[in-house]
Amino acid sequence: MRAIIVADRNRAAVGEVDTPAPGPGEIRVRVRAAALNRADLLVLAGHQHGAVGGAGAIVGLECAGEVESLGEGVTDFVVGDRVMCSARHALAEYAVTDAGRAIKLPQAMDFAKAATLPVALQTMHNAMVTAGRLKKGESVLVQGASSGVGLMALQIAKFMGAGVVIGTSTNAERRVRLKEFGADLALDSRDPKWAEAARAATGGKGVDLIIDQISGYVANANMQAASVLGRVVNVGRLGGMKGEFDFDLHALKRIDYIGVTFRTRSAAEVRDIVRLMRADLMPAVESGQLGLPIDKTYAFEDADAAFAHMRANAHFGKIVLTL
Repeated sequence: MRAIIVADRNRAAVGEVDTPAPGPGEIRVRVRAAALNRADLLVLAGHQHGAVGGAGAIVGLECAGEVESLGEGVTDFVVGDRVMCSARHALAEYAVTDAGRAIKLPQAMDFAKAATLPVALQTMHNAMVTAGRLKKGESVLVQGASSGVGLMALQIAKFMGAGVVIGTSTNAERRVRLKEFGADLALDSRDPKWAEAARAATGGKGVDLIIDQISGYVANANMQAASVLGRVVNVGRLGGMKGEFDFDLHALKRIDYIGVTFRTRSAAEVRDIVRLMRADLMPAVESGQLGLPIDKTYAFEDADAAFAHMRANAHFGKIVLTL
């Protein structure tokens, strides 16, 4: 089969690889569309992401298509079902995934739209609702809110009944657009006074829940913005893997600092994440209340150009490959 592989540093290419076979509890999906994620850029740059990395590695984390074959013990799907799923090696003609990661598509949803959703829905429901323990009426701040996953976080916060919702972006044009996706206030995380503005927006209390996709340079400012007994959920590290950390401020505010990742989770844990997300969010996905904009669609053969577009940080929303 054809797949998008790491050709050399920062370059993707179409390669011929063996078609994977589904194991027990797995399905094989004939991929019709797949969405790009920043983790793919890490793999293309030569880094390991979980079990994926190295020359010739197949990239991709999420896709949509039809169930083409079933592994032993799969009863929730039949061949021909239209599905979206998170999957390792998703940028390929066929992708294998645990059946518990897959979701049947709403009848009216096309494959390109569906491919944008699995990672964002799973990641942000888990970060916000499960790890972050969001309660109705609480304030939420999303760092890096103009990314696809960040835009979904804003929407989930509003849908789950949050009070004040704040998003950050370093791009002025994107900050204006955050309000379309549920942000009551948009801030620039490079502004030295952003934490002060966030506290003011909460009446001086501070933010109850911060979903952090930046880390690095915002770690201490997050704690300045947070309320006493606030929670900071570390989802991404776009601003750096390391940074200063004010341990006294952390203790003073009694902040819960929580790390999340899918890389060290078992198949059973991911199934639970998908199950909880489906129960809370799929009715809103089906009704169109939750969704993501597609910035640009590329043909499968143009994957390298698609990654260059993502690397240039010129997009708003998701970048999709179609097969």
